[in-house]
Amino acid sequence: MAGESIPRRTLLVRIALALLLALPAIVTRAGGFEPPAVAAMAVFGFGVLAAAILLMWAVETARADMSGALALALLALIAVLPEYAVDLYYAYAAGTRPQYAGYAAANMTGANRLLVGVGWALVALAFALGVRRVSGRAGGGRGRHAARRTGRREVRLTPLHRIELGFLALAAVLGFIPALAAEIGWYISVVLIALYALYIVRISRDRQEDVEELAGVPARLVRLPKRRRRLMTALGFALGAVIVLASASPFADALVEAGQAIGIDEFLLVQWLAPLASEAPELLVAAMFAWRLRDADAIGTLLSSKVNQWTLLIGTLPLAYRLGGGDWALPLDSRQTEEVLLTAAQTVLGLAFLIDLVFKRWEAAVLFALFAVQFVLPSETARLVLSGVYLAIGFSVLIARHRDLGASMATVVRTR
Repeated sequence: MAGESIPRRTLLVRIALALLLALPAIVTRAGGFEPPAVAAMAVFGFGVLAAAILLMWAVETARADMSGALALALLALIAVLPEYAVDLYYAYAAGTRPQYAGYAAANMTGANRLLVGVGWALVALAFALGVRRVSGRAGGGRGRHAARRTGRREVRLTPLHRIELGFLALAAVLGFIPALAAEIGWYISVVLIALYALYIVRISRDRQEDVEELAGVPARLVRLPKRRRRLMTALGFALGAVIVLASASPFADALVEAGQAIGIDEFLLVQWLAPLASEAPELLVAAMFAWRLRDADAIGTLLSSKVNQWTLLIGTLPLAYRLGGGDWALPLDSRQTEEVLLTAAQTVLGLAFLIDLVFKRWEAAVLFALFAVQFVLPSETARLVLSGVYLAIGFSVLIARHRDLGASMATVVRTR
């Protein structure tokens, strides 16, 4: 399981740097200091980033001691804890501060669109660069080994990933309900949480464990004796959780205050900066997998995160809102409704491109280009038109690949 490792000194340096990233947030929170909004955004943003890094390392290391698909799914959930912490805080705070309801929707939609529009495209780019690297080392691809590794240009998933695709197809349909109802209600919350639970049960029963080669810090940690390895893993989880608890809520508040202070739409800061900080380590790990020509691991990791965030994350928002003093339904205004619609439409297109288990370069380019368009044309009309474009292409591709869609849906209900 351990792959390319690093020297002990490098290990200590990397861990120390991650802890140094978090130190200002811990000191600021423990000391009760109140820095200016922009400074607080940076301090606690680095704290969220550090927590995400530590949790990612701990998750990767824990795989040496936890077998089975269910364990891997639970570990994947822990890895995105920083994203959940920030978004659930916004939903919870919206119970007493109604304006925060929009920020909860912004953070959720931004995280999902960033994952598909940038993360999936990044995997395709990293894989293409990895193919070129290996081909160059082999003298332009000569030799049997080089031909085997560089003989294809597209990212490919394994048939086992049809389970995720089948559940994502169901979630993609359900994702339009909040946009149509202008709320994330308790009823959709129950369905989405139940869908995620069924997903966990399904993969734990039928999916085999993937044996992955680790690199960097986790590869070094898994070489430790069992007792020390488990101690380091537990310490990583504990430190990551503490840093998340110390950083998530002040970071969320600082984003809003910083936007107001410097004249930038706080909705945009919440939508893009917060998910970027919490999901950057996962995106980098996926890119590293792809660069090492482990394309199925790379895109599979992000696909699992997409299923996670488009079911469980959305489903828990109304519960957090209720616990914070709100009703059983998280309200969405017209802007938030458009954002949810756009994200649901992007989900359909992403599903369509992966449903045949082959992710082509032109498909990655389309996802990234459509993602980038929203920043050039940020108006309400543009969001609605862009949603229509996503759906037109997505449904056209799904119709053409209806047999692949049927095969993925069959894995959802298959009993053996």
